[in-house]
Amino acid sequence: MNLTNEERQMLINLANEARKFAYVPYSKYPVGAALRTKTGRIYTGVNVENAAYPQTMCAERVAIFKAVSEGEKEFDVIAVVTNNGGSPCGGCRQVMAEFGLDMIVLFADGDGNLKKELTVSELLPEAFTPAHLL
Repeated sequence: MNLTNEERQMLINLANEARKFAYVPYSKYPVGAALRTKTGRIYTGVNVENAAYPQTMCAERVAIFKAVSEGEKEFDVIAVVTNNGGSPCGGCRQVMAEFGLDMIVLFADGDGNLKKELTVSELLPEAFTPAHLL
């Protein structure tokens, strides 16, 4: 899939804007995500922390779960914005793999600069997928 620079920047900007709503009283590390489905719809998400740390939810999964709850299951790109362009955690990588190893993942910093672009397959080599359950 070919993304234009304008498409990349639009998704990065949406993810960065969403970061304003992150609930991060413990880590102070706001994360925003903007997910585009293959039908062209866009869903955003933010990380939501909890005093019981394991109950925290990452921005990437929030965006994906919002999309799935609206009937979308095919995604082509997700932008993830953190202060420093950090990478999605292992749990988020596994959730992304559930919906397609060819999805593009954009990492950007809080200034809106693209730091890295990879596919889910590159982020999670040898991923465990639904095909393994057959």
